[in-house]
Amino acid sequence: MYLGHFSLREAPFSITPDTDFYYPHEGAQASLNMLLVALRSGEGFVKVVGELGCGKTVLCRQLLKVLQGEFVTAYIPNPDMGPDDLLMALCAELNFEVVQPPQRHQMLGALRDGLLAHAEQGRKVLVCIDEAQAIPVRTVESLRLLSNLETEKRKLLQLVLLGQPDLDDKLARPEIRQLLQRITFSEYLGPMHAKRVATYLEHRLATAALNGNTDIQLFTPRAAMAIAHYSAGVPRLINILAHKCLMLAYGEDRQRVSVAHVHLAARDTPGIKARRPWWLWLRPLRRSPVHGAWRETDAFQPLGGAREDPP
Repeated sequence: MYLGHFSLREAPFSITPDTDFYYPHEGAQASLNMLLVALRSGEGFVKVVGELGCGKTVLCRQLLKVLQGEFVTAYIPNPDMGPDDLLMALCAELNFEVVQPPQRHQMLGALRDGLLAHAEQGRKVLVCIDEAQAIPVRTVESLRLLSNLETEKRKLLQLVLLGQPDLDDKLARPEIRQLLQRITFSEYLGPMHAKRVATYLEHRLATAALNGNTDIQLFTPRAAMAIAHYSAGVPRLINILAHKCLMLAYGEDRQRVSVAHVHLAARDTPGIKARRPWWLWLRPLRRSPVHGAWRETDAFQPLGGAREDPP
C-alpha cells in the first residue's frame, strides 16, 4: 500500500480503536478526566454519551489502560444479551467461578463473594459496558441489582456505561428510572473542534512514523480544513477521509495531500455531503494588504473556529 511511500510503519488512520493513537482533544480529555475523578472517588455508576464515531470505544480502552494496576477491570463490548447472560459474562470477565449449570442466584452469589474478596484485599473493581444503548430493558434490572452490592463504606462494583444518545432515551423510560437515579456523573463526548483536526492528523502520522525522518505534514493546511469541514469533526470520518486521501496521493506519486484529494475522497464516502462548491477550494491565494500574509480568496471558515491561513 502507501506505507513505504510515506515512510510509515503502520496504517495511521485505521478505524480500529487503538490507544496508541489516542488524541486528547478537548472533548475526549474532559470525558477521561471526569471518569478518572469519579471512579477514584468511589462513585458507583458513571455514564458517557457520544455521537456515532466520536471515539467512545477508544476512550473506554484508554480509561482501562490508565487504571491498569489500580483497578480490577472487566470490559463488555456488546451488552445486547439477556439478564442471566450478562451476569454470566461478568463472572467470566472477572474470573469468578460459577457452579454448572449456572442459575441466577448462583451467579449473583459468585459475584458478591468475588467482589467481597477483592474488597478485603483493598482492590477496586471496575466494569465498562460499551454500546450500552443496546442493553435490553429487561436486562437493565440486572445492572440495578449489581449497584446494590456494597459494604457500609463503599460500592463493591463500579460501572461505566458508554453509549450513543439512544442510551439517554432508554434510561428516561419510567420502568427503569431507578437505574437513572444511581448515575452520579455524566459526560457528553462530541465531535472534535475543527481547529484540532490538523494537529490530530499530524499526531496519528507521528505515531505511525517509521522513524524520525518521516514527514508528518502530509496534509496541506487547506486539505486539513477541508477534512474538518467534510467530517464535521467526527474522528471516524476524519480517519476514513485521511486514509483515502493518502491512497489518492500515493496513486499520483505525490508527497502531499491537496484539497482536490479531499474532495474526491468525500465524494467516495457515504454519509458525507458536499456542503461547498468544489471550485471554491481551488481559488488562488492573494496577499493581504493589511497583514501581508498569503490568504485564499473567499477563504474557508472552519467549523466553530477562526479563519485559518495557508502557510
